[in-house]
Amino acid sequence: MDSRDEQPGAAAATGRPLDRRAELSEFLRSRRARLKPEDVGLAGFGRHRRVPGLRREELAQLAGVSVAYYTRLEQGNGRNVSAEVLDSIARALRLTDAEHAHLTHLAKPKAHLKKKQSGRQQQVRGALRQLLDTLDGVPAYIVGRRAEILAWNRMAAALFGDWAELPTAERNWARLVFLRPDYRELFVDWEQKAIDIVCALRMDAGCDPDDARLSALVGELSVKSEEFRRLWATHDVKEKSHGVKHLHHPLVGDLALNFESFRLTDGSDRSLVTYHADPDSPSAESLHLLASWGTDANRAGTR
Repeated sequence: MDSRDEQPGAAAATGRPLDRRAELSEFLRSRRARLKPEDVGLAGFGRHRRVPGLRREELAQLAGVSVAYYTRLEQGNGRNVSAEVLDSIARALRLTDAEHAHLTHLAKPKAHLKKKQSGRQQQVRGALRQLLDTLDGVPAYIVGRRAEILAWNRMAAALFGDWAELPTAERNWARLVFLRPDYRELFVDWEQKAIDIVCALRMDAGCDPDDARLSALVGELSVKSEEFRRLWATHDVKEKSHGVKHLHHPLVGDLALNFESFRLTDGSDRSLVTYHADPDSPSAESLHLLASWGTDANRAGTR
């Protein structure tokens, strides 16, 4: 069996929790800055505006709240804000569903959930590992919080690299994409893959800002990767459950693969991710070759 479910050990990086108030403040400011008066049906005020987007009073007007109330919220004080007010502000800011959820997590954190998530090891049930192994010819893996790769099958190792050869703490999509040159070459649209990862980490941070390991990961990547610092500063969040990824494999060349991400419904914040090619396509033939060669072919091509 090629799947693994080991976790980063206790010696994994520990860091200071993210400042939830600062995260809330910066997120609201960044969403307000991307809107213009004409975007929301407000008359402009000439070409000499001193702010790049909506003013606070304009946003408060759209949301139907007082300027003072919104100002307190944007300063990070969301302690007593109601769900109805958050809904109004989300509509005024034209937030996506993922952004709306992120705003709610930042403004109204649930302490009991944070403790439960941070203190619990991310385990993979034996039945799930067996499921991965039965997906013959389909690269599949399970990813958890902090972009940690928890388990995978033989085809995932053939496509993405034999993660069993890595230290447990390095089995992490964020570290692989931002710190490994071979993954920069693997993903044809590396920038989009990087954006997707950062957006997912932002969602995790909103759900659990007290996660010390996540804070340490963000700190490490911020020091080591200029691209990560740039993307993290955008405060963008989104969930991507399906799409197409274009890869350039060192042995079989270019691949266009459809991916699907299925969130497990056990409250564990883990997802099963699968990749497949269109029937009778060149990519399908390339996957068939990888299936016959296995992980040894990947080692030969990348190590």
